[in-house]
Amino acid sequence: MSIQSAIDYIDKDGFPAQCGHCADARSGEVFLGGRVGGRGWQFPQAGVNRGERVEEALFRELKEEIGLERKDVDVLGSTRGWLRYRLPRQYVRDRCNRAEAALVLLKLVADESKLRFDATATPEFGSLALGRLLDPVREVIYFKRRVYVRALHDLGQLMFPEGLPPYPEWWPEIESAHT
Repeated sequence: MSIQSAIDYIDKDGFPAQCGHCADARSGEVFLGGRVGGRGWQFPQAGVNRGERVEEALFRELKEEIGLERKDVDVLGSTRGWLRYRLPRQYVRDRCNRAEAALVLLKLVADESKLRFDATATPEFGSLALGRLLDPVREVIYFKRRVYVRALHDLGQLMFPEGLPPYPEWWPEIESAHT
């Protein structure tokens, strides 16, 4: 499966390219990383450096953030197109107030014991959680929720070709917050 490539790390509209990944941990669950210092949960993600292909950024970050090599996962697919979001003022760093991401569905083929968070001197994640397909929408920081909704619908079709699982009881509160 081919992963969409970015020609440059910032597109013509000023959106820096990122890629993220979520793992189908053999059981139809998705992986969320708990950020060090209790700063929330998210899919591991990477900025795409100038001249770097999205696939290269994905596997670089996979190794740095959770200790997995390319051989430890199978790429099952990615979101259809880039998913964009804007950062609220209090989260803006380096004058960048927006981002776009392509999320990739990976299947963990190695043993879960290979997951580790100490591959770099400053780990981004300190814990992991496995959850049902739509659980990350409720756990991620509020300004990324729309992106996660779209990504999980796209990727969920790959995980559950017979049809997405039922929406959780809390789903209407998410939908009403974004309409």
